[in-house]
Amino acid sequence: MNRRRILLIGGGGYLGSQLANRLASEGQDVELLVHNQEKTVPPGLPVHVGGLGNVALLRRILPSFDTVFHLASGTTPGVSARDPSLEAELNLFPTLRFLEVFQNHSQARLVFISSGGTIYGNPISSPVSEDAPLAPLSFYGAGKVALETFLTAYAHTQGGRLTILRPSNLYGPGQPHYFGFGVIRTMLQHLLDDSSMQIWGDGEAVRDFIYIDDLVEACVMSMMDPAPIGIYNVGYGTGYSIRQLVDIVRAVCHKNLQVEYRQGRKIDVRAIVLDSTRFRAATGWEPRISLETGISRTWSWLLSENTQ
Repeated sequence: MNRRRILLIGGGGYLGSQLANRLASEGQDVELLVHNQEKTVPPGLPVHVGGLGNVALLRRILPSFDTVFHLASGTTPGVSARDPSLEAELNLFPTLRFLEVFQNHSQARLVFISSGGTIYGNPISSPVSEDAPLAPLSFYGAGKVALETFLTAYAHTQGGRLTILRPSNLYGPGQPHYFGFGVIRTMLQHLLDDSSMQIWGDGEAVRDFIYIDDLVEACVMSMMDPAPIGIYNVGYGTGYSIRQLVDIVRAVCHKNLQVEYRQGRKIDVRAIVLDSTRFRAATGWEPRISLETGISRTWSWLLSENTQ
């Protein structure tokens, strides 16, 4: 890949920091835009502090970049379920202000990280392709659909080079623990704490999980020449029920995970497995880390972090 000037908006987040490390290690010119200074960012990289909607800052820095990753998200499904206006306040409005500036730099490549796990709702068939209807069950998923729609309109009207990646459920070493977000990370935290985990529903909900290194690789390959322009699912392609996931965690970590099953929630998708054929054909990308290996690596990382 040719040397590029790359801006990671939301570069202080989990995916952003991992992607920044990878790109910097390959000699790319990487800079980060983070919402506040408290974000943990990779050392040695230039950091711009300001929100996605900071028009003055964007006008100053955007002209120097040929590739921009939009990785920022101010919500989780649980957070905006309680206050749907947060999707507009923290995600949609800031992105529209970003587009106000970015549309004047349509020569730059834009990669937006969406959510393959939430925007399809309960699809009719599985694995689900990019052509399936979008029917989100949560405000978070609806927000992602709205963002995709505005960004696609920008690309259509301005001729911009836009790539939208729809990843499945992300996990791996380094992932922070947030309440109600990231089921594998949450399971491993309960395992570490010897506490009982509440599971919404009967445990038969099915998810597709992607390891952090595989998603970082997909992000890197989205910058290939010629660029894969369009919308792409990025998932492992295999579904596991939550009950199966519990059994795998117990077996891999050699420790009993205590679980309590609670009444299901209407915002939770019953089953979602992504068909990534389109992205594989466009880039040659393949997921390489199995769920068992990924959980083992994540558990080892979590243990090491708690023995320091």
